[in-house]
Amino acid sequence: MKLTVNEIFYSLQGEGGRVGEASVFIRLTKCNLACSFCDTDFADGKDMTTDEILLEIGQYPCKWIIWTGGEPTIQLRDEHLAVFRDHGYKQAIETNGTRRVPSLIDYITCSPKQDYESIKTRIPFANEIRMPIQVGDEIPDISVFPKADNYFLSPVFDSNEVNAENVNYCVELIKKHPQWRLSLQMHKLIHIE
Repeated sequence: MKLTVNEIFYSLQGEGGRVGEASVFIRLTKCNLACSFCDTDFADGKDMTTDEILLEIGQYPCKWIIWTGGEPTIQLRDEHLAVFRDHGYKQAIETNGTRRVPSLIDYITCSPKQDYESIKTRIPFANEIRMPIQVGDEIPDISVFPKADNYFLSPVFDSNEVNAENVNYCVELIKKHPQWRLSLQMHKLIHIE
């Protein structure tokens, strides 16, 4: 079983409900969207077997994997996840919500970019909804999203720099819609990968 991997790195989760937790990030290639603010090169990658990935991530003391992309659901299946689960790993995913999430995922972050109303048909529950927001973006009523433990607005940064206008805009939105919380990209603020 192979996956096309863009990169693997060990860092802290920089945003959302697990912010600050050590995690092994496995960034898979391919995406079905082309967001203007995306900070990821998800076109290039290397084919790796699950055994090769296990060997590479085995050097880290952490047992949390974050599958990210691109859009990881394009490649990731329960057969892959079972291998890592059987080696003691907990697994999170960061998805745009356009495709179903494999059932063996332990923590779902849905970061919707479009077609909000249909996400519930693919993802009935998420641990967190994390919406990237720029000045002028409107947020739909929270009821269109899957039931979640946390609902975050995440201001879009300019590359690795804070965009104060986007942050202030998110703050004002949250003050009007207090069921949302602010999630800053801490990893960009403290300049870690």
